Amino acid sequence: MNNKPIFRRQQLRFMILNLLAFTIIFTIFGIIIFTQVQNTLYSETDNELRELREILTRENETEGIFAPRILPASPVEERTRANLNPRIIMLNWNENGDNINADQIGLLLYQNYFQDYEVDLDNLNTISTMTIPGGYSFRYLLFEDSSIFGETYYTQLLVNVDAEQTIISNFGRLIVLFSFLFILLSISASYYLSKKMMGPIVQSWNKQTEFVENASHELRTPLTVIQNKLELMLTSPQEKIMNKFEHIALSLSETRRLSKLTSDLLTLARADSAETQLEKKDIEIDSFIEKVSLPYQEIAESQEKAFQMELQSQLIIKADEVRLHQLLVILLDNALKYTEEGDRILLKSYRSSHDLIIDVIDSGQGIKEENLHLVFERFYREDKARSRETGGTGLGLSIARWIIHAHAGTITAFRNDPKGTVFRVTLPAEGK
Repeated sequence: MNNKPIFRRQQLRFMILNLLAFTIIFTIFGIIIFTQVQNTLYSETDNELRELREILTRENETEGIFAPRILPASPVEERTRANLNPRIIMLNWNENGDNINADQIGLLLYQNYFQDYEVDLDNLNTISTMTIPGGYSFRYLLFEDSSIFGETYYTQLLVNVDAEQTIISNFGRLIVLFSFLFILLSISASYYLSKKMMGPIVQSWNKQTEFVENASHELRTPLTVIQNKLELMLTSPQEKIMNKFEHIALSLSETRRLSKLTSDLLTLARADSAETQLEKKDIEIDSFIEKVSLPYQEIAESQEKAFQMELQSQLIIKADEVRLHQLLVILLDNALKYTEEGDRILLKSYRSSHDLIIDVIDSGQGIKEENLHLVFERFYREDKARSRETGGTGLGLSIARWIIHAHAGTITAFRNDPKGTVFRVTLPAEGK
C-alpha cells in the first residue's frame, strides 16, 4: 500500500499550522515592539505637556485672573524652573473656538499654519496627535481655563513631533520588512519542522504495518494447521480418538502456541498504549532469582545441561514482582531453548556502582555478531525453523526490553567467549 500521498498531505497540514503559528507570533511581537517604541518616543513629550499644564493651572489659581497666555521668554530662571521645551506652542481659544492670542505667538506663524485650524473643544484633557497643512505633526493637550469674570477659555499646548513621526514611520517600515523576511524564513522552518514531525509518525506507521503483517502471518500458520487437522478428522467421523492422536496432539500444540502468541501480543499492545502500570514493591533480589530459577534448574538437569547460579548482589530493589518474574522466565526459557546437551547456563547477580547487574550466560549456539542488535525487535528470529520447532514467536525479548525500560534499566546482548550468548540486565539499585 502506497502511503506517500497520505504522509505528504499530513506534512502539508503540519507545515501550514507551523507557518500560521510563526506568523501570529511574529505579528504579535511586531505590534508589541512598535507600540512600545511609539510610546517611548512620545512619553517625554507627553510628560512635558502635562507638567506645563500643571504649572499654568497653578499660576491661574494663584493670580485669580485670566489673560491670554504666552510661554515665558525671560528671565532665564523662569524658563529653567518650568523646564520648557522650546518646541512647545501655546494657543488660547474662547468658548466659540476663536483664537485670542494670534498676535502673541506671531501673526506669520498663525496665518501660515493655524489660521484654518479648527479646535475640537470636545477633546479636553487628552493628549492627541494632529497634522496641520504642510504635513507637520503635533502632539497637543487641550484644557480649560477660566477667569474671575466667569468666562471660559481654553489653552492648547502643542509640540512638534515630526522627528518622532519620522522615526516611527521608518521603524514601522522596518518592522514590515523584517516581518516579511521572517515569514519567508518561517516557511523554510515550517517545512523542516513538519518533516521532522512526520519522521516518528512514518516510523511508527511502518512499525505498526510490519507488526500487523507479522502478527497476521504468525496467527495464520497455527490456525491453518488446526483447520486442516480438524477437516481431516471430519472426513472420518467414525474413527477412534487413538487413531487420530497425531492430529489432535498437533492441533493442541498449535493451540498452545496460538494462546501464547495472543498473550504476548496483548502484553506488547498494552505496553505501547501505556495501559499497563507497574506495581513496585521491595524485592530481595537474590532470593527472588533463586526461587524463580529453581524449576529451570531442574529442567536443565533433566536435559543434561549444567545450570549454575552466582547470586552475590545482596540488594533489595523496588520492582514489579510479576514483570520481573516474567523477565527471568523469558531469559531462562531462551537459554534452555538454544542450548544442547552438555552446554552450560550461568545465572549471575552482582552490584556495579549504583546498579544491579543480572547476567544470563549460555554456551549454546549463540547469535551472529551482526544480528545482536536485532534480537529485541518484534518477531525477529535468527533461525526461524528452529524457533518454530521450539514454539518461539519472536516476541519474548521485545517484552523483556519493555519490562526493563519500564524499570528505567537497560538490557543488552553480546557474544559469550568462546561460544554462546550473554544477556545483561542493568537496573537501578534503588529501583527507581
